[in-house]
Amino acid sequence: MGLHRFSPPMSGRMGTLKVLASIRDSVVIEYGCMGHMMYGRRFLNKTGVSERGKTYSTHIDETDISLGDKSRLDRTIAEIIENDKPKVIFLLPSAVPEIIGTDLPAICKELQPQYPDIPLVPFGYGGFDIFGYRGVQETLLHLAKTLSSDVEKSLEPKFNIIGSCSDMFRFQSDAEEIIRIMEGTFGIKPSCVMTSHTSVDEIRNMGEASINLVIRREGIPAAEYLGNRFNTPYLVGRPYGIKGTIQWIKDIGKILNLSLDKEFIREEEETIKDQLLPTIPVLSHILRSHPEESIICLGGHADVVKGILNYATEEMMLTKGPCWCDSPDMSNEEIPYLTEDGWASIIKSYKKSLVMASGEALEWGERNLSLQISNPDTKWRLNPYLPPFVGFRGALNLIDLWLNAILDQED
Repeated sequence: MGLHRFSPPMSGRMGTLKVLASIRDSVVIEYGCMGHMMYGRRFLNKTGVSERGKTYSTHIDETDISLGDKSRLDRTIAEIIENDKPKVIFLLPSAVPEIIGTDLPAICKELQPQYPDIPLVPFGYGGFDIFGYRGVQETLLHLAKTLSSDVEKSLEPKFNIIGSCSDMFRFQSDAEEIIRIMEGTFGIKPSCVMTSHTSVDEIRNMGEASINLVIRREGIPAAEYLGNRFNTPYLVGRPYGIKGTIQWIKDIGKILNLSLDKEFIREEEETIKDQLLPTIPVLSHILRSHPEESIICLGGHADVVKGILNYATEEMMLTKGPCWCDSPDMSNEEIPYLTEDGWASIIKSYKKSLVMASGEALEWGERNLSLQISNPDTKWRLNPYLPPFVGFRGALNLIDLWLNAILDQED
């Protein structure tokens, strides 16, 4: 693991933890050093994921490592089952057991007959060589494979959201906006919001849904598995902006063969246009007289960056500046992966432009913190009802943020 001036990239283990910890009626046991889980728990509390799924660490000492003694883990599982009575236990390795080759799947297989009604589900990716989003992807897929049950399709159409996880900034608000739009446009409710608003039973019933809404590319393998097993179609994409959200709705309507509530869409669109009308002269003046202030630079998850960029440049006529993503696996020509030196240089150079990035990057660069769109964060985020970035309400929220950020620079 290299040296970093800022927070190091999210590891696969942390990606896995951020997916699992929000699942109600579950327990996550980390087989490893106590400090790892304490750090992870602190992050989860700051994002508003507090004791939905319980998290524990066994701690390990020299005897466990040198002699391969796993009795501490056996006792931990027995005690948790007796006291907490979870519906499933997830086992997560930390770096040391991963390095010495502790076989968690074999341990779970050995112990499972003692607890026939409580699945013991092991996960990998405890080492530092696996990037965080790979951990998210494999965890979503593994959950779909191990927990989903053979169920009948719901008589009334339902939907799953795949990829709403606590590693994403404003994840709860974005999920709520998607739920609101689906209910308002089609009159259908969610079966499972994987994993920010879900329980063990809801994951088990994912097969009842009529469509899977994949809101980040890491959820595609899970959606493909569910599609093959339950014949459930899926749509990949995050709805940003007015036109983008309407097109996203139309795509869902085609897949489900459902008619849209055009009145709901009209009211949402008119609300945004009414609110936007007084700002048009101000924005026009900025675009014409202060072009450097209409440049937008974005950094974060590639899907978030792409979605907000399209809205900003195609609907709001802002100018694309340098953009970057936070994963080398998602890098492309339009949105490359940048290391610390790369994005720090952009923040320093584009002093009058709109910069939307992680809270840590914005705070370091003394930029407008209201423009945060990604983690690492520097604040506590306990309120799940903040304005979203996706959907109709997200479109209005972004306009509000951009306009005020530009005006603040002129003061």
